[in-house]
Amino acid sequence: MGLKEELLKPIWHAFTALDVDKSGKVSKSQLKVLSHNLCTLLKIPHDPVALEDHFKDDDEGPVSNQGYMPYLNKFILDKVQDNFDKVDFNHMCWTLCARKNLTKRSLLISEEDCFKIWCIFNFLSEDKYPLIIVTEEVEYFLRKLTEAMGGSWIEEKFEDYKGQMNAKQQCLSVWEFIEVIGIGTFSKGMDRQTLSMGINEVFQELILDVLKKGYIFKKGHKRKNWTERWFVLKPSHISYYVSEDLTEKKGDILLNGNCCVESLPDKDGKKCLFLIKCSSKSFEISASDKKKKQEWIQAIQTAINLLSMGLPAPHQESREKRKELRHKQQIEQEELERRMKELQLANEKKQQELESMRKILEDASRNAAEEKRRLQTEHELQERYRMDLEREKMVRQQMEEEVAQKSSELDQYLQRVHELEVMYRNLEEALDDERQARQDEETVRILQSRLLEEEASKRKELEKIHLQQQKAISETEAEKMELEQQRIIKENALQNAMCQLEHLEQERKEALQQYEAVMEKLEKAANTTKSWKDKVAQHEGLIRLIQPGK
Repeated sequence: MGLKEELLKPIWHAFTALDVDKSGKVSKSQLKVLSHNLCTLLKIPHDPVALEDHFKDDDEGPVSNQGYMPYLNKFILDKVQDNFDKVDFNHMCWTLCARKNLTKRSLLISEEDCFKIWCIFNFLSEDKYPLIIVTEEVEYFLRKLTEAMGGSWIEEKFEDYKGQMNAKQQCLSVWEFIEVIGIGTFSKGMDRQTLSMGINEVFQELILDVLKKGYIFKKGHKRKNWTERWFVLKPSHISYYVSEDLTEKKGDILLNGNCCVESLPDKDGKKCLFLIKCSSKSFEISASDKKKKQEWIQAIQTAINLLSMGLPAPHQESREKRKELRHKQQIEQEELERRMKELQLANEKKQQELESMRKILEDASRNAAEEKRRLQTEHELQERYRMDLEREKMVRQQMEEEVAQKSSELDQYLQRVHELEVMYRNLEEALDDERQARQDEETVRILQSRLLEEEASKRKELEKIHLQQQKAISETEAEKMELEQQRIIKENALQNAMCQLEHLEQERKEALQQYEAVMEKLEKAANTTKSWKDKVAQHEGLIRLIQPGK
């Protein structure tokens, strides 16, 4: 952010405060006083006639912000140099706007703290009007403030607040920003003094460009004595004071890209020494411990590096990077929205084309369906006519065949009657054979059943003998000889029974073979009977077919 843009934000607050009726215009007399005060604080020679000449056609009427801007740029901002007190300049603009807009009720901070927050808001706000601060910068400041107060950052709490803020407007004005800090939303558990010290710490870093501050010892150039001073490091110089209230300044150490800082060994009873070398003079410094010594050396070296590379303070560079990132994200978002609109329009166009194509296809489908029904009807009529012709032809052929068959059937009738009589006699013989086969079958079945019953009884007897043999084996040793004799007797009986069983088995097999022969004979007789029955039925049909008088 350039010097002109930095000054324009406080001036905008002042101009807006002078616009009492919120019409966007301020009287020329008030602008004269504002311009005179700006020139005085910015150390610019004031030309009282320039404003009158610039607005000579407006008489004493009000002047809009747009009308005042050319004069402000030409006669004030284009002439400003970086040789004025920025705090006094901001105080003047703050006094004009705070009197009208600041609400002190329920705030936990003083008016001076509100002024510092106001300055921080101007530094972090977006470069567009009316001035607002986005949620990302609010979070950045609250993190800095929490760190300065020695507290711990609670991400969930801020996320809840951000959700509420996004639901409303996604940004804050300066007075809403002051109220958020002043009512202690994110500083609960901290007293007012700690909150004020935290605000002052962030104010010095972001607005006054203080890179580091603290008490350290400096060696005098004339008397060579060591004196404790309050050092304040900024990107371009180091100022040292009698105390931290900054009331009595003792000198400055001007820095440039040719300066350097280096560590020194302990000497003369002093420890943690380091040396700041400038073009015209060198300064010997003693820190209280090694940690602070290293912190000071790194901070001073950072300031020298920034000067040599022509870079702004770290917090300013960080702010510019955040703005560039937001701007890039906004461009990407706009590009994405543009592409989404193009895709939506293309999609709508495609939908219209598809809808028209669908209507065309529906019409074509209806026409095709009607044509298909017409062709199908015509085909059915043709098929029906063809089938009628074929049916008529088949009927004519059947009638001719029936006439020829009737003429041949009459010659075969007597021969069939004779054959039928022979078939009746054969049928009676076959039936007699079938009855005899059934009687033989019943006899064989009874014999087989009796053999099976005898075999079953023999098996039960063998099982009973076997059980008795097992029981005899388990008797006492004294009865062993007697049991052995009984066992031999029973084994002989068992052998006899086995022989009988084998004989019965052989008889059963012979009976089964006889049964199978009888069944085969019976089946053959049944087939013969069936054949003769079919022939008789066929001849009976022929006899019924040709009858006298029909």
